[in-house]
Amino acid sequence: MALFKITVKNPMFRNGIRLEKGMSVQVVMISAAHYPLHYKNGEAIVDAFQRIWAVDLRKANAVNSAILEVVEIK
Repeated sequence: MALFKITVKNPMFRNGIRLEKGMSVQVVMISAAHYPLHYKNGEAIVDAFQRIWAVDLRKANAVNSAILEVVEIK
């Protein structure tokens, strides 16, 4: 099992969704080979941000490495 911390790099407001710099969630993946941004189109990240921050990353078109920083926590 691998634990990843996903953090918003810069503040943004897009499609009625506001993301602030520093908003973060933690996601557990089956293995480190399952990179959370690419595995199932970032579904785990989208679900975590919806659950913790009540924001829809898909609506903001923010499920990409330009907006989100992904760090594996060891």
